[in-house]
Amino acid sequence: MERALAHISSVLNGRRKGYVCVAGVHGVIEAQRSKELFDAYMHSEMTIPDGMPLVWVGHQQGHEAMRRVTGPDLMREVFKRDQFSELTHFLYGGRPGVAGELRDKLLARFPWARIVGTYTPPFRDLSSEEEEDFVRTIREVKPDIIWVGISCPRQEVFMARCLPLLETRLMFGVGAAFDYHTGRIRDCADWVKNAGLQWLHRLAQDPRRLWRRYLKTNPAFLWHIAWQISGVRQYPQKEEGWKPEAQHPAGPSVEGCISK
Repeated sequence: MERALAHISSVLNGRRKGYVCVAGVHGVIEAQRSKELFDAYMHSEMTIPDGMPLVWVGHQQGHEAMRRVTGPDLMREVFKRDQFSELTHFLYGGRPGVAGELRDKLLARFPWARIVGTYTPPFRDLSSEEEEDFVRTIREVKPDIIWVGISCPRQEVFMARCLPLLETRLMFGVGAAFDYHTGRIRDCADWVKNAGLQWLHRLAQDPRRLWRRYLKTNPAFLWHIAWQISGVRQYPQKEEGWKPEAQHPAGPSVEGCISK
C-alpha cells in the first residue's frame, strides 16, 4: 500500500496523466481473451494485485515485497491521507443512487474531502451523445481524480479509451469499492482474505451473479499458473504482445500484469 501511494503521489506531483487498474484472478483470465483488456493493463500507470492468488504467484516469481492492495482499501487511504487532502474527486459508476450515497458516506467519514460530482452510467457502453455529455461535465469541474466503479473489464477499457479526452489527472478502476463503502457488500475477516478465500465470501453474498464468473475463471487461472510454474509453457511478456487464447492459452504473465 505504501509503495502504491508513493507512486500515486509521484504521478500527481509530476503533473502526469494516467490510470490505475486493480487486477484480480478474473481480470488476468479475461486478459487472455481480450486484447483491449490486455492493452489496458499494459498501458496503465500502475496495476495493483487485488487478491492473494496473484500475490502468491508474485512471491514465487521473486517479488517478495508484493502485498495485496484492494480497490476499496486504496480508495479509503487516498481519501484518508493528509497528502491527498487538497485533491478533488469525481465518482463514476454504481447502480442508480449508489454514487450519491457513496459521496455522502465519504464526506461523513472524511469531512475535508472535495467531491465535485457524480455520474451513474448505464449498464452498457456510453453512446456518443452520453460520452460527449460526460466529457463536457468533466471539463467543467476538472477533478484531479475520477473513481470508476463499473467492474472488470469494462472499467479498464473505459479508462484507457477515455483518459485522453478528459480533463483529469488520474483515474482509478476500483470495481466493487462503491458497493463496499456503501455497505452493499460486507467485508470479511483478515484471515479469510489472507487465506485467499474472499472470493468465497463474495460468492455467498451474491451467488446468482458471481457463480458463473468464479466457475469460469478460478479453474482457468489454476490451470495457466500450473503450466507457468512448472516451466512447461512460457507466457508472453509485455513487449511480445497479445495472442488469443485459442492460439496461445495465456496473455501477459502475472508478473507482467502487476509489476511496473
